[in-house]
Amino acid sequence: MRFRILGPLEVRAPRGTAGDLTPRAAKIRVVLATLLVRANEIVSVDSLIDELWGENPPRTATTTLQVYVSQLRKLLHEADAEFGRDALVTRPPGYELRIDPAQLDLTVFEELHGRSRELMEQQNHRTASDLQRQALGLWRGPLLSDTPHGPLLDATAVRLAEVRTAALEQCIRAELHLGRHRELIGELQSVVAELPLREEFHAHLMVALYRSGRQADALQVFGRLRRGLVDELAIEPGRSLQALHQRILVGDPALLTPAVRAGHTMASGPAAGAGRTTGPGPAQGAGPAPAPVSAAPRPHVPSGGSAMAQLPSPDELFTGREEELASLRDVLGAPGGRLVIVTGAAGVGKTALTLAVAHRTRDLFDVPVFVRLRPDGHGQPDAVGVLAGVLRQYGVRGALPERIDELREMLVELTDGRRVLLVLDGVVDAEQVRPVLSALPDCTVLVTCRRVPDGLAGRVVCLDVPGVREARRLFVTAAGQSADATESAECAGVVEACGRLPLALRAAAKALAGRSRLPLGGLAARLRDERTRLAELEAASPGFRARLCDALDGVGAAELRAFRLFGLLPAGPFTPDAAAAVLDTDVATARATTDALVRARLLCAELPSAGRPERHHVPELLRLLARERLDAEEGPEVVRAALARLCAVFAKAVEEAGPSGPAAVDGVHPLEWFRLRLPALIAVARQTHAARLWAECLHLVDRMTGFLEVLGAWEERDTCQGLALEAAQQLGDLTAQARLLRSLGDLAWQRRRLDTAGELYERALMAADVAGAEIERCRALTGLAGLRLDAGATDAAAALVPPALDSAPQDARTGFEAHRVLGLLALESGERDAAQGHFATCLTYATSLADARLESYARRRLGEFRSGGTAHPGWSEVQPGVWRMRTAA
Repeated sequence: MRFRILGPLEVRAPRGTAGDLTPRAAKIRVVLATLLVRANEIVSVDSLIDELWGENPPRTATTTLQVYVSQLRKLLHEADAEFGRDALVTRPPGYELRIDPAQLDLTVFEELHGRSRELMEQQNHRTASDLQRQALGLWRGPLLSDTPHGPLLDATAVRLAEVRTAALEQCIRAELHLGRHRELIGELQSVVAELPLREEFHAHLMVALYRSGRQADALQVFGRLRRGLVDELAIEPGRSLQALHQRILVGDPALLTPAVRAGHTMASGPAAGAGRTTGPGPAQGAGPAPAPVSAAPRPHVPSGGSAMAQLPSPDELFTGREEELASLRDVLGAPGGRLVIVTGAAGVGKTALTLAVAHRTRDLFDVPVFVRLRPDGHGQPDAVGVLAGVLRQYGVRGALPERIDELREMLVELTDGRRVLLVLDGVVDAEQVRPVLSALPDCTVLVTCRRVPDGLAGRVVCLDVPGVREARRLFVTAAGQSADATESAECAGVVEACGRLPLALRAAAKALAGRSRLPLGGLAARLRDERTRLAELEAASPGFRARLCDALDGVGAAELRAFRLFGLLPAGPFTPDAAAAVLDTDVATARATTDALVRARLLCAELPSAGRPERHHVPELLRLLARERLDAEEGPEVVRAALARLCAVFAKAVEEAGPSGPAAVDGVHPLEWFRLRLPALIAVARQTHAARLWAECLHLVDRMTGFLEVLGAWEERDTCQGLALEAAQQLGDLTAQARLLRSLGDLAWQRRRLDTAGELYERALMAADVAGAEIERCRALTGLAGLRLDAGATDAAAALVPPALDSAPQDARTGFEAHRVLGLLALESGERDAAQGHFATCLTYATSLADARLESYARRRLGEFRSGGTAHPGWSEVQPGVWRMRTAA
C-alpha cells in the first residue's frame, strides 16, 4: 500500500488489488492526513479534534472521532489484510499509524533530500542533483491540496513548502556546478516569477545568463529585483547579491567557469579569488566540473591564502551569552596556540555560540575554518577524516592522500605563517583533535562537544541553558513576536515547558509561526501536557526528537537504564534517597550512578548550601525522553515497583517533616519545605494512582493532608484527596473512605459549596457506620453539626454533637471539633460563660495535639472574652481562618 500527500491525498492499494482507495469523506481524509504527516508517532485525541473542528468541536467530538478511526481501520484492512491489521493502533493519549517509510512519499522525499545535501557537502554534485530531482519529482502540488487543513496540517504545509524550495535551490546550485546553465535559464525565470523576493534564485539566474553570454539580461534581473525590494519593502538587495552584480557589471572572467588545475576545480562564485567579497554569496561554487586531465591527479592546494575557508553565516537568532562571549574572546585573543573546549548538553547552543565567537574574532585571525563533525550512517570521522575535512574547508580539491603524515604536511604547508582559528564542531574523541594540534602547534582550536573526551586538555567552557530572560528573548525573536511578549505569562509557560533549551525554544517558535490561528496562549496550553509535549515539538520541527536523542550517544547500558528509571522522577530537584529508591540500590551506589550521568550531561548537579543536602535534577525535556524510553523498554512491573519505592520515600519525607518533626527541613521551615515540594508530591500521587498503586497513593496523600489543611491549598487538596478517595474505594477501605469524604466535606464547606459539603458528610457517616469506625463517625457528625449551625438550624446542630463527645477521650481532635461547635452554639444562644468553657476545653485538646493552628484558634476565641469583643466586629471565626457573619444573639 502506498500513501501520497505531496499534492492531493492518494491511497494506492498493493499491486494486484483494487487501485484507488482514497477516502471520499473530507473528515476521514483529515484524520488520515494528520496521522500520515506524523507517521509512526502518537497523535493525541486532542490534536485530532483540533484538526477536525478547530476551537468549536461538537459535544460528541470524541465519539465521532472514534467512528472515523474505525472506518479508517476498515479501509486499511480491506485493502491489505496483513498490513491493515496492525497499522492503525490506539496508544494513549491517541492513535499511531505505523507504516514503512517507503510507503509514504513525504518520507521518501525527506530521505532523498537529506542524502542529496550530504553529497553536496562532499562536492558530489552530479549524484546530488539526480537525487534532488527525484525528490522534487514526488511533488504533484501543494501538500494535501484537496484536504481541509487545521493547525497541524497548516504548520506542516508551511514547513514543507520551505523544504521544497530549499531542495529546488540546492538542485539548481548543483546543476550550475555541472555546467548546465543554459538548460536552467527557463526554469529559473519561472521560479523567480513565482518567488519574486528570493534573492538566491535571482543570483542563480544572473550566473546562468552571464555564463550563457547574456550579460545585459543578467544585469536586468538584478535591476528588476532591486526595484521590487525598494518599492515593496524599502530595502536594498543583500551584500552578496550586490557583489555578484558588480562582478557581472565589470565582466569578471573568473565568474564564467571554475579555474581548472590538474583536473581539480576551484569555486568561482562571489567568494572565489582574493578580495572578491567578505562572505559566500548565493551562487558561490556554481560552475562546471570538467573531466580530469591527468590519470593520477594530485590535489590542488590554493595559494595566497584560503580561497574557500569561509565561516558559515552566524545564527540570526543567537542572543545573549555575553559573559561566555567575552570570556571566549579573551582566551582566543591570547598569544600562542591553545585549545578551547565548549561543552554542554545536546541542543544547548554550543554551535551557535562558537559561530558567534568565530565571527566576532575574525580580526584576530588570518584564516577561520569551520568543520562540522556530525555522525552519519558511517559514524564519526577518524583522525584522517578530520584532517581531510579541514583541508577541504581550506579550499583543497581533488583526491587526498590517505596517510595521516601526508595530510599533516599539506596542512602545515597551507597554513605556514598564518594565524588560524580552527573550529571543530561535534567532537567525540580526543584522537579527532590530536593530529591537528600536532600539525598546527600555533593554531587556535575551538572544539564543541557534549562531554570532554578523555585525554583532551584545554580551557573548558561549560555551557548551560540560558537564563530566563535570555530564553524568553530567544523564543520571542524566533517566533516573530513583539518584545512585549517576553513579559507575558504565556511566554513564561512556553519557556518553562521547553526547559529553556534553545533547541526546544526554536521548535516551539516554529510551532507558533506555522499556526497562524494559534495564539501564544494556545501554544502554552499545548505544551503544558507532558504526555504530548515532545510530539508537539517534533511536529513543529521534524528531527527535534532525534537531536534530543543525540544526548544518549556513547552512554553505557547501565547508565542508560538508570537514566530511563529517572524518568519516573517528577520535575525539579531530587535527593540521593529518591535516586536510590528508583534504582533499587543503596545511597552510595546511587551517588556513583548520578555522578556518571552528570558527566554524560544527562543530569545536572545542584550546588549544596547550608542546611540543604546534595541534589540533582534531570533537564526537563530529557526527563520526558527518559519516561518515553522507560515505557517502551522496561516492563510495567519494573516501572510499578520503582514507582512504589519512590512513593514510599516521598511519604516518609513528608511524615518526618510533620508536626513532631524538626524545626527546619533542608534549611527552611517545614511548611515552606512542603510548599516547595508540593508540585513534585502531587506528580508522584498522580503517577501512583495511574499505575493503580492504590495503597501507596492513599498512604502518601494521608501524610500530605495536614500540610494541605494548614496551607489552605484548596485546589491541591481537592486533587490529591480525590485521587486518594478513588484509591480507598479500589481497596475497599471504608474507614479511609469515611476519613477522606469527611475531609472533602470540610473543604467544600470552607469553599461555601454547602450542598456538596452536606452530601459528602452524609456519605462519610454512612461509610463510617458500615466500617464500624466510631471516631470517623463522630467527626462526620461534628461536620454535619457545623453545617447545620451555619444554616441557622441550631437545634439540629445541637442534637448531633453529644454522640461525638463520647469519643472525645479517645480522640482529641474529635473532642476539639465537638467543643468548637458547642462553643459556637453557646454564643448563638447568648451563653457567653458556657462558650468560654467550651473554647477553654478546645485549647486543652489543641495543646495535647501539639497543633499550633488549632491552639492559636482557641486562644483567639478566648481572647475575645477578655477583651470584650473581636477584632472583626460582626464576624465570627467559626474554624481556624474561616469567618462568617454573626447572627443576632
